[in-house]
Amino acid sequence: MSAFPLVIAGVLALSGTALAAGPVLIRDVAVFDGTQRLPARHVLLADGKIADADFRGATPAGATEVRCDGCTLLPGLMDSHVHAYANHELPLLLGVTTQLDMFMPLDMARDIKARMAAGKLLDQADLYTAGTLVTTPGGHGTEYGFTIPTLSRPEDADAFIEARLAEGSDFIKLVYDDGKHYGVNFTTLDLPTLTAAIRATHRRGKLAVVHVSTQAAAKDAVAAGADGLVHQFTDSEVDDAFVQLAKQKKIFIIPTYAVNESVYGRAGGTGLLAQAAIADMLDAGQQGVLKQVMRPVDRSARLDALMRASLGKLKAAGVPILAGTDAGNPGTLHGASLHRELELLTQAGLSASEALAAATSVPARAFGLHDSGRIAKGMKANLLLVKGDPSMDIRATRNIVEVWKAGVAVSPLRQARQLALQQAAAKAAARPQMALPADGKLGLFSSDAGKLVMAAPFGSWQQNVDSVMNGKSQVVLSAGTGPSGQISLKLDGELKPGFAYPWAGVAFNPGKQPFAPTDLSAAKGIRFKVRGDGATYALQAFWQAGGYQPAAATFKAESEWREVKLEWASLKGFDPKTTTWLGLVAAMRTGPFQFELADVGLIPN
Repeated sequence: MSAFPLVIAGVLALSGTALAAGPVLIRDVAVFDGTQRLPARHVLLADGKIADADFRGATPAGATEVRCDGCTLLPGLMDSHVHAYANHELPLLLGVTTQLDMFMPLDMARDIKARMAAGKLLDQADLYTAGTLVTTPGGHGTEYGFTIPTLSRPEDADAFIEARLAEGSDFIKLVYDDGKHYGVNFTTLDLPTLTAAIRATHRRGKLAVVHVSTQAAAKDAVAAGADGLVHQFTDSEVDDAFVQLAKQKKIFIIPTYAVNESVYGRAGGTGLLAQAAIADMLDAGQQGVLKQVMRPVDRSARLDALMRASLGKLKAAGVPILAGTDAGNPGTLHGASLHRELELLTQAGLSASEALAAATSVPARAFGLHDSGRIAKGMKANLLLVKGDPSMDIRATRNIVEVWKAGVAVSPLRQARQLALQQAAAKAAARPQMALPADGKLGLFSSDAGKLVMAAPFGSWQQNVDSVMNGKSQVVLSAGTGPSGQISLKLDGELKPGFAYPWAGVAFNPGKQPFAPTDLSAAKGIRFKVRGDGATYALQAFWQAGGYQPAAATFKAESEWREVKLEWASLKGFDPKTTTWLGLVAAMRTGPFQFELADVGLIPN
């Protein structure tokens, strides 16, 4: 929890997930009201609303009084681009009281939205969602291992949009991107179908936002009537024609700088872990996510130059800029990454106050959330209290002192979260360390009448392919001859389009059951000998807190046998004390592959 001075007189009650509190008077704090910083004042909360944004007089009977020297009160932050399929508890703990989701299974959203409508969503951020995005067969959004409806023809757009809104979409997100800018190949909506879908959305009084990755696509989407773009394209700096079009059509843009820096190879989120008020709310896996990047080569200097130039022009033209992270992707984390996004926006030329507005009043106005994003009478009492002045130093948003959801303090939830993480860490520390075999060998490969036999001193080996995510990749395991005449493990296969991140290979499961956490900290890494087709392959390491997002390190399978040693320290975020799975795989490409493994073992400390 924060060590910042917070004086509270009154009672805050926590019962399960049911939080309760009466009126709250926040005394003598500077206020950022969603557009500007105001001098110190008192703010009264009652019945889930801001009862008075400039209260004068004695503390009302029965009210909880809060004082915090040197603090600033601001509207709860809004992340305008997330994928809210995970980490539902985190955003609120980290000061993000509203999430605008750009694609998630609606079944998952319905309970959240029902509790929100009933005024009972006090332990999570408010959620508004696009639900199922609008894409084509084989388009972006179809590659994640579950089936979604798709749109191919303009004449079907009206019924398609009607169905999405009937399902519960609050607004419509459309994909107009063939993926080529990022080195992948998708089908995409054609311009007539995109235009028809936008018009069908507008006829129903809803916003239509569009995913693009290039300036040409952005111009098409804006001309077709898009209300906003959910990414800033990075293939080129915005030109004058785009700026004029954006201004004329009165669109808004969500740059998603935080995810772009991961795409461009920089783990910018690691700096968030230096702030205890954030780091203390994250388990090891969530901390590890902030250390990830989508691409290993750091090209972020080019990204920074593009963003400075493009956002500078858009800002000068008065095009609204909204803060959004694309959280749910590697390198971004729900709740936490918005604080990084705000910092990046200031580095790109927005003032600190403009960045704060981009996460409060600007998205509220853009998405028609008329009771949110400002500190004013009658607004939702979704608030963030921080030490310092974020209108001068944007990093002060990380100095979280208190969060209120509908006027109810979130600090009991933060305390419970911290205690749960401490207990989980203690349990992990008590887990017995797996004793390593004397020779360290994990891969006991042999042949029985020409058939491969895979054994291990503990755990088990098995084929590992992306079919669990509806992928279509394949691999055949067979017995070969190793560098010293021993039996080796041969892998012949093909990575095929189907899942977004195809993989195929072999996996070592260290536990008695699949994905049972096992303490491998007696080793400092894994070693093996490898040869193959000259391509690059990967070690994928999974651990308990990391869930199904692996840490990875690469190796090359050259034509001659060579030894590879990969230490756990090279796997960002990985905790060997709770190892659940180790994969040696071909991944993140398509086409045939062939490599061979021998002498697989652990490197002792």
